[in-house]
Amino acid sequence: MLIRRAPDILPSEITPESIYLSRRSVMAGAGSILAAGALAPRFARAADYEPHDLANVAKTAYAVGDEKINSYKEITTYNNFYEYGTDKEDPADNAPGLLKPSPWTVKVDGECAKPGTIDVDAFLTTAKLEERIYRHRCVEAWSLVIPWVGVGLGDVLKQFEPNANAKFVAFQTLNDPKQMPGERNDPSYPWPYKEGLRIDEAMHPLTLLAVGLYGKTMPAQNGAPIRLVVPWKYGFKGVKSIVAIKFVQSMPETMWNTINAGEYGFYSNVNPNHDHPRWSQRTERRIGEFRRRETLMFNGYADQVASLYTGMDLDKWY
Repeated sequence: MLIRRAPDILPSEITPESIYLSRRSVMAGAGSILAAGALAPRFARAADYEPHDLANVAKTAYAVGDEKINSYKEITTYNNFYEYGTDKEDPADNAPGLLKPSPWTVKVDGECAKPGTIDVDAFLTTAKLEERIYRHRCVEAWSLVIPWVGVGLGDVLKQFEPNANAKFVAFQTLNDPKQMPGERNDPSYPWPYKEGLRIDEAMHPLTLLAVGLYGKTMPAQNGAPIRLVVPWKYGFKGVKSIVAIKFVQSMPETMWNTINAGEYGFYSNVNPNHDHPRWSQRTERRIGEFRRRETLMFNGYADQVASLYTGMDLDKWY
C-alpha cells in the first residue's frame, strides 16, 4: 500500500507498523482499501450527506481559554475513520457519499432497569443541546480544538436506570460493509469498532454524546449522526456512528486494545509521562500551527478528572 508522506506529517501519524504488517499478511494479493474499486464510485453513490444547522443550541462555559478553535475545514478534512480509509483525507472523501445517518437508532440495554432505544432524529429536536469547546488529542500526537454540539452522556444514560452491576459501558459502531467499505475490504481489523468506559467515566460531566459541531449536525466523516467525546482521553476512544450502548459488569473489549494491548490500553488517558512504545507523547502538533506544543496531563482536564484515578498506577493502567 502506498502511503503519501506530506512534509508536515510525522511518522507517528502513519498507520502503526505492527498493524500495517498484520494487514499485509491477511490481505496479501487482495489489494488495499484504497485500491481501484475498493470504495463505491461516485456515480454509484447516494446523494452526499450535507450537515444542517441545529436549532436552539445553548452556549456553555466549556471552553479552552485563549486557544484558537480549529476551522470547520480543518476539523472535517483531517480525520481517522478507518471504515472509510486509512489516510487522513479518506473519510471526508468517502463517508459523505456512503453513510446514511437518518433514520438512525441506538439500542441501549444490559445491566439496567429500563432498556430501550434512542431515536436520533427525535433526539436532535427534543434534547437540550449545548455547545462545548474541547481539546481533541490523538494518540498519534496531533490535536485540534473542536466546538462540539451534544448532551452530557450521563444525563442520557441515567434515563435507562443502570443497576449496581453496571461497572462499565460498552459502545459499538455501525456494522454495515455497504455503508462502511473498510469493514469489507480490510478484514484484519476486528470489526465492528467497539469502545468502552468505566461507569464513572461515562457519567462524568465532561463526557459528551455528540451530535454535531460548529452548530450543525455531525459530518459523516466525524462520526454522524452520533458519537462519543471524552476530552481527557485519546481520540480513538471517541467511538463514531454509534448503534449500541450496553451496561456491562466486566471490562468490555475495545478495538485498539484488542489489536495491540501493549500499545493501546483500555483507559488511554492523555498522559505526556507515558510514551507510546514508538513515539513520545510529551508534545503534539496542533493542526494549523507550525510549532509543536507541550501536551497537558489529561489533555488539560486534570482538575476535573484526576480524582477518577486516585491510587491507580497510570503507567500500568494506561
